[in-house]
Amino acid sequence: MGSRRATHAGSWYSGDGAQLAGELNGWLSEAEVTCGKARAIIAPHAGYSYSGPTAAWAYKHIDPRGIRRVFLLGPSHHVYSPRCSLTTCSEYATPLGPLQIDAATCNALRQTGLFDDMKRKTDEDEHSLELHLPYIRQVMQAQEFVLVPVMVGALSEADEGKYGRLFAEHLANPENLFVVSSDFCHWGKRFRFTPFADRGTEIHRSIESLDREGMALVEAQDAPGFAAYQREYGNTICGQHPIAVLLNMLEACEGVPHKVKFVRYAMSSLCRSIHDSSVSYASAVVYT
Repeated sequence: MGSRRATHAGSWYSGDGAQLAGELNGWLSEAEVTCGKARAIIAPHAGYSYSGPTAAWAYKHIDPRGIRRVFLLGPSHHVYSPRCSLTTCSEYATPLGPLQIDAATCNALRQTGLFDDMKRKTDEDEHSLELHLPYIRQVMQAQEFVLVPVMVGALSEADEGKYGRLFAEHLANPENLFVVSSDFCHWGKRFRFTPFADRGTEIHRSIESLDREGMALVEAQDAPGFAAYQREYGNTICGQHPIAVLLNMLEACEGVPHKVKFVRYAMSSLCRSIHDSSVSYASAVVYT
């Protein structure tokens, strides 16, 4: 138990609470509401100077009123696991104040036998969860809530369905909000992913086309189609498994029609040669 430190504060985002709040409010003020109230969002997790403005477009759609619990699903960047893992901490620290962990819900999930516990180092090393904490804290304002952070491992398609069905009852509860953490295409030699390298100035357009094909399958809530897309193209979407769990959640929410809309897309840079690299960022909103 104890508090998870904000280990990426001061490097990936500002460690000064007042400055951080100002930056978040600035990005949120520039974003627009283009669809319904979020029941879940997909948003990126890079350093805020890169992905902060894009993430704001998803967070802009969150209405904190009535939300009592936030499920945060992010991929693992440092440790391999074929399962999902839960924190053993009692709170997560941020420069804006701590977020309390929902110990009761975490324990109930443990009782299913489908979850492992994260080691403290694994928890504190993982940025896919931490980079969402300040945004969650900021948009929830004075609303009291608890957090359920879940590190999603390299799941099989069958297990993506299993976890999706497990979480579906929580998504159906209007007191819960889901935040799914993912960047999109990581292109370049340093990512060992360089399709379209022979297309000269059109590389970045090809990257966007590849991303948008996957985004369309997410909007269509097509879990099998998204899995087939990943098998065919191997797009370096680091949160592909959390996204797949969300798609299976939506499929399992029978009788509750949801819509999915991507509301923002950006790239860290525009690739024009094999010597370039970029990461794509996309924000989506799930609403009823």
